[in-house]
Amino acid sequence: MDSTTDIVRIHYRRLPDREDVYVQRVVARTDAGIVTFADRTRLSDPVVIGGVPTLEPGAPAIWFTFPGAWHDIGLFHLRDGTFTGTYANAITPVRFVDERTWETTDLFLDAWLDPDGHITLLDEDELERALASGAIDAERAGRARAEMEAVTAAARRGAWPPRLVRDWPLERVRALTG
Repeated sequence: MDSTTDIVRIHYRRLPDREDVYVQRVVARTDAGIVTFADRTRLSDPVVIGGVPTLEPGAPAIWFTFPGAWHDIGLFHLRDGTFTGTYANAITPVRFVDERTWETTDLFLDAWLDPDGHITLLDEDELERALASGAIDAERAGRARAEMEAVTAAARRGAWPPRLVRDWPLERVRALTG
């Protein structure tokens, strides 16, 4: 099977009761992780971080899934392909239902690494509200915090994102996907 033509459906649960399904093309399956591509993100509004648009509706995004990991990573762009930064979601480890169907649950916390190398922890308020409402339990909230603390500490040392992410810029992905 040619991994560049595989399509995967990622069932992304958002607590307490929402699920989005993202359809992406598998670009590469490696020992380090899986690279997927959304040529045109289906967003209703841009993702804005610190007052700056970081992912626009219809813009490309490259995603990196690491089996067993408690976060995934996205490379964000504007519609014109301008790279805006690296995004990490705290999630439950992806469950591979089958080769083309994956499931995971968002754990609220995120991290943002801008092109200048500044790392920011995002959505702590969302995690606190989810914890207070019972949408997430203390154990999973603690796991999300520990994961994002590890990501931000590694980024501050210059050890994050991992090599797989650095090896797959938009130009390389587009060359393989046409």
